[in-house]
Amino acid sequence: MKLLTQDELKQKIDSPLFHKLTETADELGMECYLVGGYVRDLFLERPTNDIDVVTVGSGIQMAEAFARKLGRHAHLSVFKNFGTAQVKWHDNEVEFVGARKESYSHDSRKPIVEDGTLEDDQNRRDFTINAMAVCLNASRLGELVDPFDGIRDLEDGIIATPLDPDITFSDDPLRMMRCVRFSTQLNFSIEDETFEALTRNRERIKIISAERIITELNKIMMAPVPSIGFVELQRCGLLSLILPEVSLLDCVETRNGKSHKNNFYHTLEVLDTIATKSDNLYLRWAALLHDIGKPRSKRWEPGIGWTFHNHNYLGEKMIQPLFRRLKLPLDERMKYVKKLVGLHMRPIVIADDIVTDSAVRRLLFEAGDDIDDLMTLCEADITSKNEQRKKNFLHNFQIVRQKLVDIEEKDRIRNFQPPVSGDEIMQMFDLKPSPAVGTLKSALKDAILDGKINNDRTQALAFVIARAEQMGLQLLHSPNTETA
Repeated sequence: MKLLTQDELKQKIDSPLFHKLTETADELGMECYLVGGYVRDLFLERPTNDIDVVTVGSGIQMAEAFARKLGRHAHLSVFKNFGTAQVKWHDNEVEFVGARKESYSHDSRKPIVEDGTLEDDQNRRDFTINAMAVCLNASRLGELVDPFDGIRDLEDGIIATPLDPDITFSDDPLRMMRCVRFSTQLNFSIEDETFEALTRNRERIKIISAERIITELNKIMMAPVPSIGFVELQRCGLLSLILPEVSLLDCVETRNGKSHKNNFYHTLEVLDTIATKSDNLYLRWAALLHDIGKPRSKRWEPGIGWTFHNHNYLGEKMIQPLFRRLKLPLDERMKYVKKLVGLHMRPIVIADDIVTDSAVRRLLFEAGDDIDDLMTLCEADITSKNEQRKKNFLHNFQIVRQKLVDIEEKDRIRNFQPPVSGDEIMQMFDLKPSPAVGTLKSALKDAILDGKINNDRTQALAFVIARAEQMGLQLLHSPNTETA
């Protein structure tokens, strides 16, 4: 990180947008400052278009005057209840607020707000690295106002609160999640006193809505190395309150000198590997949750050791209630995570055995369009410290991947619909909806997936007619033999 002089800061904000901000503030006779994340990211040279501006006076008045100065391409939004306003101009969003001081009651994170000075406003900021301000008035343009030495914490890579961290976190417990999130995104350490306050105040997180918590969790998930955040959440005790299913993985039991691996750190290794391969948030969620069924399925079996039979199916059943509790979407994204968690052992089982066409066909049928993501997850799941075993698995996965390609080209199994539908079966044999129809449909699907017949209408019709005869059913209406 480079320390910037006042002249260098001036150069950083030498653009038409900032010129207009300076002109507007000076015309109104208002003190005006660039604050928060934008200032932090100037020093860190991180790209951002979200600009926060504090005025000593009415932020709404400043925003309205600024929007007029920008002209017809500016879009103004005013939030009178909060005393804030936003101006969108091309790719930039500028948030305005008047300097204020805040006080809190114990059972709410909504503050009592009063007009204040710049010093009051900086006192209420969450972390020292977010409490820096740069003056936008022409007479002091580019001057850094840094009462809490945030620039030093930026240099040292430290997250610390400006004031007493117990007050900071108790007043607004969401700041605890933000603390961990910034630590993860920036790869900064949490200062010792600040971390101890996280631990002491963790129960306060219960007054925060699930929607706000999941916003921060998703930002942690999308960081370059998301495990940093989950280790910190576990260390301070927040994870057991917001995601106990993952926290419970942090356990190692030993019996007769045999220990199972710590599934928490295994999970984080899988998550970090996925993060290097994909920006798909829900593939990352699948990685985080793929083993949550293990604590419930763990058994000691004499002569074998620790087992986790069917942990994938148990985990799959846990996904929907977990998503509902966290206010994650209950749509196709949830179904996608459920599917990957439920199927994540299948490619491993196939790769550990003789790779049969039948097994690959069934995998392709069940995974459908998500097969590539499933294979990516399964490859990341091989974290064995036995390098030869790991090499063998990954080699076999390449065989499975090639077979998936070959079988899809030949048999068109991915997302396939049986060539003969249930309605046709009922018409052909004059049946009402009944177990017999289900039996014929299931037998046809299995015949195709097991490779007994091709995924072909002519062969499918012949198979259904022959199987129906074995069941004592009589063909009453000839089927349409044209390819559907």
